[in-house]
Amino acid sequence: MQTHTLSVLVENRPGVLARISGMFSRRSYNIHSLAVGPTDDERVSRLTIVVGTDPVHLEQVIKQLNKLVHVLKIIELDPTESVQMELQMVKVSADASQRADLFALAEVFGAEVVDVDADTVTIAIAGNTARLGRLAPLLEAYGIREMVRSGTVAIARGDRSITDGSRLRLQRVV
Repeated sequence: MQTHTLSVLVENRPGVLARISGMFSRRSYNIHSLAVGPTDDERVSRLTIVVGTDPVHLEQVIKQLNKLVHVLKIIELDPTESVQMELQMVKVSADASQRADLFALAEVFGAEVVDVDADTVTIAIAGNTARLGRLAPLLEAYGIREMVRSGTVAIARGDRSITDGSRLRLQRVV
């Protein structure tokens, strides 16, 4: 099963996310990742949805999303023509003798130590899914206490933009 990254512009209104997730649930589509945030226009939010499905079902997902009233625009982002990142924070067990090794490991990965406690160190790393996946196994040796990962956020490379023309449509809708 392939994963596909969709960038979706929606009106920033209560209940829109519930309608979208409900559509996925009713149709038995699996969401691998979902990230929602504001855009430069406070009336518009942007969802980045990573869905695992074949191309035929992906077309159905897009058609169903387009039927929802508050959905303004949907594009599929090609992984080779977009920048896609996640954030991961990992809290590991660490006494004073292990901290130097953890700081060095974080530096090698371009990660940041964001919290140090008497018994734990928390490391944050941003990057693509593969990069994040390479760090976690190395941290397992220290004992992962907790790990959290954001959803994928993505943006097209170059001068392509999902927001081209969205303001015109919003003026007609509002």
